[in-house]
Amino acid sequence: MSNHHRSLSIDAGQTGIRATLHDEDTADETVELPGILTDTNLIPQLVDVVARVARTSGRAIHTVSAGISGFTYSLADADGLRAATDALGIREVYLAHDSVTSYLGTLGDCLGAVVAVGTGVVTLAVGETTVTRIDGWGNLIGDAGSGYWIGRAALDAVMRDYDGRGTRSALTDAVRADFPNLETAYVELQGDPGRVSRIAAYSRHVTALAPTDAVAATICAAAAAELVLSVATGLRRVGEGSGPAPVVCGLGGVLRAPEISVPFEQGLRALWPAIDIRTPLASALEGAALLPVLAAHSALRDRVAVSASNALGR
Repeated sequence: MSNHHRSLSIDAGQTGIRATLHDEDTADETVELPGILTDTNLIPQLVDVVARVARTSGRAIHTVSAGISGFTYSLADADGLRAATDALGIREVYLAHDSVTSYLGTLGDCLGAVVAVGTGVVTLAVGETTVTRIDGWGNLIGDAGSGYWIGRAALDAVMRDYDGRGTRSALTDAVRADFPNLETAYVELQGDPGRVSRIAAYSRHVTALAPTDAVAATICAAAAAELVLSVATGLRRVGEGSGPAPVVCGLGGVLRAPEISVPFEQGLRALWPAIDIRTPLASALEGAALLPVLAAHSALRDRVAVSASNALGR
């Protein structure tokens, strides 16, 4: 077996997990796995990812770096993952919330704000010395403007339509295709372990119907406004909102829909006409690979939990 350094970078989102094994001897290998469950212990799920990649590749892995949805900074978690994977060769572990790896993959070391909008949503703003996270508080108490938030709003509108409390909407037909008896929808969804991603999937119906359905259009406009608010708040909190052209990047499946991305950009330009809206340099998966090599001056370093068997962790 080669002694070359091998590293595993992981982007653990709620919709799906992507993991890339980097090996000096061979081409990178990327695998896709089911999404991480944020309402259960994250570390055993990551141990399973590492073990599956190691088993499939048949090679020892030296370093694991991961951006994780639902992760709260914890050196104990980094130590726990390293200890649980020690037999697989793991010697260094770098863990961060996926907002950090999204930022690194998107803007690198540039100052500004990144909003990542998928099933959930989180905004990270980075200034010279300050980092702030806006939202990303999960589907129960946050994630405003996310795929789940949009899907939940769609279901709410459908049930209002059904009761006669709300406006007639084509969304009702879309949901009725899955639940012919709408009165059973809430029971089935409550009992589904995958209900978060299942509800988020209705966001696609919302954006598809928005050009012709007033209810869907209103939901899209409200989602975009929430995303603008989060980005603007983040920029101002880290001192990047005072200039004429702050740097912003948005990524994720929700922002691929023009029904969301167009009003999102319009809302930002209403605040900063010269705002610098950039396309992503790379993805959160590439951002995860950058965790071990963060610059010493980066304000993001304190957001990374590190465990190393060679006493280099902090």
